[in-house]
This record gives sequence, C-alpha cells and structure tokens, in this order.
Amino acid sequence: MPRLMEVLEFLDDTGSTMVKRIPESGDTEIKWGAQLTVRESQVAVFFRDGKSLDVFGPGRYVLQTQNIPVVGKWVTSFGYGPTSPFRSEVYFLNMKLFPNLKWGTREPILFRDEELKMIRLRGHGIFSIQIKDAMLFLNKVVGTNAIYHDSDIEDYLRNIVVTRLTDILGNQKKSIFDIPKELNYLSTAVKQGLVADFDGLGLSLHDFYINSISLPPEVQAIIDAKTSMSALGSMDEFMKFKAAIALESAAKNPDGSASAGVGMGAGLGMGFMLPKMLQDAIQTGHGAQASTKESPADKIKKLKELFDIGAISKEEYEEKKKKLLEEI
Repeated sequence: MPRLMEVLEFLDDTGSTMVKRIPESGDTEIKWGAQLTVRESQVAVFFRDGKSLDVFGPGRYVLQTQNIPVVGKWVTSFGYGPTSPFRSEVYFLNMKLFPNLKWGTREPILFRDEELKMIRLRGHGIFSIQIKDAMLFLNKVVGTNAIYHDSDIEDYLRNIVVTRLTDILGNQKKSIFDIPKELNYLSTAVKQGLVADFDGLGLSLHDFYINSISLPPEVQAIIDAKTSMSALGSMDEFMKFKAAIALESAAKNPDGSASAGVGMGAGLGMGFMLPKMLQDAIQTGHGAQASTKESPADKIKKLKELFDIGAISKEEYEEKKKKLLEEI
C-alpha cells in the first residue's frame, strides 16, 4: 500500500531548483486533510488526474474540499491506496531570482568589420531570470519532470541569447573597435530583444550583461604588431631602434657570446659593423648623405644585414621584407 503524505512542503538547499514535484513517484500518495505549506518565495500548483486545479500563494493550507472547491466530491478519493483510480500531486515553483547564469558563444560569430573586413568574434557574459508565469512555465517547459534546475534550461536560453546578440551586432555595429566603449548599450539592446522570448516561456529576464567580446588570438596578434609599428614610426625608425638594441647587447657582451643573441662568428665583427650601419641609418633618416629617397631594394639589403648579424629575428625579417616587396 502506498505511503500517505500528511505534510507537503519544499525547502531548496541548493538554490538552483526551479520546480519540485511532490510526491516524486507513485509509491506515495497525498492524504486527505494533508497540510500544504508554501513559503514567501514559492508558488504551489495542485494537480489531480493530470489537470491543474488551483494555484496556492504563500501560506498554510489543509487539502480539503473547502480549500479546493474545483475538486468537488472527488477530492475524498485522496489516499485510498491501491484501490483509488485518482492521482494527485503538488508542484512547488521557486519564484526567487536565479542569478549568475552564464552565456557564451560556442562557435564564433562572423562579423563584417569596416577596418578588419570579415572577422570572427566571441563573447560571454551573465544573466539572471525569475519565473514570471507559474502555469505557463510549468506546462510549457517543465512538463512532468519531478525536479527541474536552472542548469536544465540554461543551455537553451544561451542559444537564444547568442542569436539575439548576432542580430544586434550585424545591424548596429560597424567596427570591433567601437564595441568596448558601448558594452552597456549593447547589453541593454540585447536584453530588450530577449524580453519576448523569455515571456513566451513564462520567465522574466531580470538583468543581462556582456562581459567581453573578443577577437581570435591570431587576429589580436596582428593588431598588436600593427600597434607596435605605429608606435615605432617609419621603417627607418624601426631599423635604427633594432640597431641600437643590438649595439647595446654587443657592448654588454664584448666577447660575442651566444647570450648576446648572435653566433660566435657574427659576434666578432658586429662591433665594427653596427656603428657604421647605425650611422648610415641616421644619416639616411635625416637626408644628410642621400640626395634621393632610399629604394625598397636598398632597405631590403640593409634589413638582410641586420638579420645576418642577429639584430632582428627571422619573423621580424620576413614581415618587414614582405612589406618592402609590396612597395616595389
């Protein structure tokens, strides 16, 4: 014979339970005259024979005919054991705020940037939800689940968020460089676009935040390199800078050891070559000796000399060489 429940209540120790059904299984039935306790942060929905009959707000109730008039004479069929053909249960819905739910882009968003052309963006942030319409959320989302947590719906809501974010970015933003100063505006715009989606699920979107929108690492590296070049100025300035660094290293390592960043053979002659190269670079920059502008081919030659003596790395040499070849 099924065990009869005399007290119906639900306390959530995890803080993540959105809905809890009592009883959870068919081996327990609600006793006629059982006491139902609903907390301030809860709503209870009474079901009989698969239909919702009443919604209880905060308070204590005795499950009798006068408390559930819709049931009528059939309410006395509670707790008749295995001979009873009727089934009843109570769903507790947690109406509190469920904060700090996370969203993020599993796949990057393709974005047309005015400066960088087609790029892929990633974003992440947080949002908070509350159950707004208990009956709608219960019937449309939870169904017959005995227990339902915020993590059960988080993934579904995350996909909705990413869709709305993609729409906003594509329609309103022209460059990734404009986004950092407008994260608050973007967060508000995305939140407004999500209101109808959440309402349709019986939920309210309490807050929504975009924590960051980022570029792929390889694109960030290119931007960093471009920023460094802008800080250094022209190619002549860059060559002067590298030559000065190499000269300083040579001064600290007069024996031409490997710690100076150069091989033994190159180290022996570097002390003689670098002063002349530095002087030529300075004179070229000021136009003291050259009556005409130095050609890209001459710049490549000097660049190769810097590479041969170890003043610049292979990556720096290839990058500068590529830019100079484009000028020819």
